[in-house]
Amino acid sequence: MENMNCIFLAIIVFLGSISLALSEAIDAEIVDEFKVEGKVEVVSTTNKDWIANTQVNVEGGLFVGHLRSDGSFVINGVPSGSYVVEVINPTYMFEPLRVDITAKGKMRARRVNYLQPAVVKTVHYPLEFRDRRKANYFQKREQWKITDFLFNPMVLTMVLPLVLIMILPKMMNAADPEAQKEMQSQMKALNDKSSLPDMSEMLAGWLGGGASTKSSGSKQNRKR
Repeated sequence: MENMNCIFLAIIVFLGSISLALSEAIDAEIVDEFKVEGKVEVVSTTNKDWIANTQVNVEGGLFVGHLRSDGSFVINGVPSGSYVVEVINPTYMFEPLRVDITAKGKMRARRVNYLQPAVVKTVHYPLEFRDRRKANYFQKREQWKITDFLFNPMVLTMVLPLVLIMILPKMMNAADPEAQKEMQSQMKALNDKSSLPDMSEMLAGWLGGGASTKSSGSKQNRKR
């Protein structure tokens, strides 16, 4: 009988130690899980229909939360770590935020910077999301403008010479009289054809020069 009692006592102590270890492990797991809180606001409208179509994703949908009637949300069961929190809505766009949770449950919220992850710009916690703009799923059709016609290369090539022809004479009249006289003299020198040799005479001299010299030489020999 005494041996049986000792065996029962040992079994009871063993089961008690197992239950204590399990309770400690469960408590540790519960302590290691935290909640992410925040609020979503759409300033551009007073209609609350967007709340039903809004979802809050933690780390791309690893944890998901939904909004209450006042726009607030709570996501439970999030372990310690660094997570990107995004607000998904088909009509409005929101800026994502990053939440850093320490092992002791201390929270820090900051802006998401994929280009410079080392740059930290903290924001207020609990999280606050406000709409940035409406989602645009279509590209706006281009409209015809008068500037498209004026800055067309073909139009510029035709208009610019006309403008220069109209402006240059006025600029010449407004310029210094001496410079104007000098310019006119240069233009006259270029237009004066008397100082330039006749092209027909030059061609005749180049092509018939040899024959004329030979004929003149033969005439001189005959006279002798």
